Parts: sequence; C-alpha cells; structure tokens
Amino acid sequence: MIRVLVAEDHTIVREGIKQLIGLAKDLCVAGEAGNGEQLMEVLRQTPCEVVLLDISMPGVNGLEAIPRIRALSNPPAVLVLSMHDEAQMAARALKIGAAGYATKDSDPALLLTAIRKVAAGGRYIDPELADRMVFEVGLTDARPSHTLLSEREFSVFERLVRGEGVNEIAQQLAVSSKTVSTHKARLMQKLGLHSVADLVKYAVEHKLL
Repeated sequence: MIRVLVAEDHTIVREGIKQLIGLAKDLCVAGEAGNGEQLMEVLRQTPCEVVLLDISMPGVNGLEAIPRIRALSNPPAVLVLSMHDEAQMAARALKIGAAGYATKDSDPALLLTAIRKVAAGGRYIDPELADRMVFEVGLTDARPSHTLLSEREFSVFERLVRGEGVNEIAQQLAVSSKTVSTHKARLMQKLGLHSVADLVKYAVEHKLL
C-alpha cells in the first residue's frame, strides 16, 4: 500500500484529492496538511511514501518545503501539484529535490500514475510540460528573468505579488524586515522592475499568479 500525505491549503481541493486517492486500491491517505509548518510537523509523526505537495501554500511554501523534506531521515518522494503549468517552475522544483511535477488540471488518472511512479523511485513530469521543458529550460537565451532569482528571492517575490507586506513576509520567513527589503531590492533589480504593481503584472504575464 502506497501511503500519501496530501499538503494543500485549499480544503475543497484537498478533499477532492483524498477522494481520488481513496478510489485506488493500492493507495491510501496517510495524513494531510494545510500549510508548510503543519506539513513538517505531520511528516515527523506520519510515515509515508509520497508527499503530494501544493507549491503555493501559505507560510513555508512548496519550494521551501522540498529541501526540508529531503533532509529528513528516510524522506518520502515529493510530487509537486501546482496550478503553474510553467516549464521553469517545474525545472526549479525538480532541481531542488522533487521527484515529480503534476498540474492541477491534469487528468485524475495521470495523477494516480504519477504517485505510483514516484513511489517506485521514478520521476514524473506532466506530459504537456515535458516537451516544453526540453526546449525552454535548456535555452538560456529564452529563459525568463525570474529563473535568475534565488529560492529565497523567489519566495519573497511570490508573497509580494499575493499582497503581503515586508513586515508580514519577515514574520513568516523568520528573518528581519531589513533582510526582506534587501531581497525585494535584489529581485526588483534582477527582474528590471520598479514597483509591486510591476511585479504583479509580471507574475500574471508569466502565469506565476
């Protein structure tokens, strides 16, 4: 039996995923979490083979959680489930330790296939993304600016475009407001943008929001 931990902050989506997994005879839901901190807490007490991880959770987000999960003793495979059907985002997740990347508009049967594949030690990439990754990710000239951001800069970027302020972000990331302001200035410089409104526009254009 493949035990799956579902980490997703939207209750309706989480319940739908649990029902889907419940239909498969070889899979079961071992636990669930609505944010990154809760996920790490549940993982310490709940053995599982696969973590189905939403990339855009509040608090510690999916990208920040992946290295933490991988650092556990006997870590489960991480299958990212994202609303971003973007090759660069998938490449970023795989690079930092995810075993697979599926999108929320995937065929439900494909999601079950993905869970089985990563549980067996394999890799899985959404079929529609796989072709684009081959062409987009390898071509440095065509890479969008946000791929130049560090993991922490990208976390700050994600939170800024969701409307969070510097102090709020500092509290969530457990760093000083000055540190967040420094990350904000650096990411603005790397993206060639000058305001949060510009960041939001950029995020929408690149399907990051």
